[in-house]
Amino acid sequence: MQGFWGLLQLWAIFFYVGLFAIGGGLVAASFMQQILVEKMGIISLEKFYSMLAISESTPGPIGINIATFCGTELYGPIGGIITTLGEITPSLIIIILVARFFSNFQKKRGVQAAFEGIRPATSGMVMVAMVNVLLIALFNIPAFMASNSVPDLFRWKSLIFYGLSLVVLFCVKKLHPVFIVFFGAIFGIIFL
Repeated sequence: MQGFWGLLQLWAIFFYVGLFAIGGGLVAASFMQQILVEKMGIISLEKFYSMLAISESTPGPIGINIATFCGTELYGPIGGIITTLGEITPSLIIIILVARFFSNFQKKRGVQAAFEGIRPATSGMVMVAMVNVLLIALFNIPAFMASNSVPDLFRWKSLIFYGLSLVVLFCVKKLHPVFIVFFGAIFGIIFL
């Protein structure tokens, strides 16, 4: 992807993600992975999950953070602005339309049924995104496939840190989860 057309294509990708990613950042991340990594090959899977980890660790919505990070990585600051606008434009349009017309339609059976159907689908998409992140973070499947050695399957440092984080999260009641995210970022910088 080069020049103006590449930037326009990137805007369209993030507009699409912003339009159909009902359920939050992890659903948006799942869409982004499918499009940017699997279909178009714009970025590698490792790079994508690094972007996802940083986006989860920084303040703000995950989907917008990833869009900004990806656009900046590919096209510099203007790319970050364009991809962010692509990500948020559908939400702005939908919010304006909902504010204008939703009170007229919210009691209609079809609208209620649509929202009932969206909930389980969104839960499933969040679960898929979570499993994908977990697989990349804790397992080294390419190394295992190359060696067929079970010890090569695991990312041992990450697995140990994950286990310790779970113990701390559930046993130390006064520790806020943001500290675990902070220590996870430091752990990644130092050990990975």
